Amino acid sequence: MVNQEIIQYMESLLPKKEEAIVAMEQYARDHGIPIMDALGIETMLHILKLVQPKRILEIGTAIGYSAIRMAKALPNAKIVTIERDEERYKQALGYVSQTNTNGQMTLLFGDALDMSDEVKKYAPFDVLFIDAAKGQYRRFFELYEPLLSEQGIIITDNVLFKGLVATNESIEQKRIRQLVKKIQAYNEWLMTHPHYETIIIPIGDGMAISRKRGE
Repeated sequence: MVNQEIIQYMESLLPKKEEAIVAMEQYARDHGIPIMDALGIETMLHILKLVQPKRILEIGTAIGYSAIRMAKALPNAKIVTIERDEERYKQALGYVSQTNTNGQMTLLFGDALDMSDEVKKYAPFDVLFIDAAKGQYRRFFELYEPLLSEQGIIITDNVLFKGLVATNESIEQKRIRQLVKKIQAYNEWLMTHPHYETIIIPIGDGMAISRKRGE
């Protein structure tokens, strides 16, 4: 992972954000809500600007931070995003309204593992962004990958999980230890997938970019 001094330097070079986005970031910090960090979201947005997707599917809305950032960066894109926590879903609706991104956004409330039939109505997608329950990453991938367009890509966040996937140190908490093993297994599965090629970028909490292999 990049050391803290380099991270701070890189963050100091980022362009100034609008007040509504800064307020969302502060709210997330104050209430312990996980959102993408500054370098992680900027890296993803840069990749998306290169890809220029028309439709994006996000698994894991939280309060709507990354979906709103994508909408702002890609004014011609439509975003479908799924959240299972009712309070966060309602907060996301409020933030979408505040940031005037309603016209680009479809927010769905429910468990993404149970909503593929509903989501199919909006397919195909050019990007699948997985940022929900880490222990379910492979299931999300397998469930929604068929809804991708021919040139579609899959972005998975948090695949380095605070560096724990690479540590040899004993992890005391059983739940965390089991979660780390699931993420390690997902990463290994991704890197050997017969139909996708993947690179893991050590920015933020680790981001995997997967695209279909050529014939």
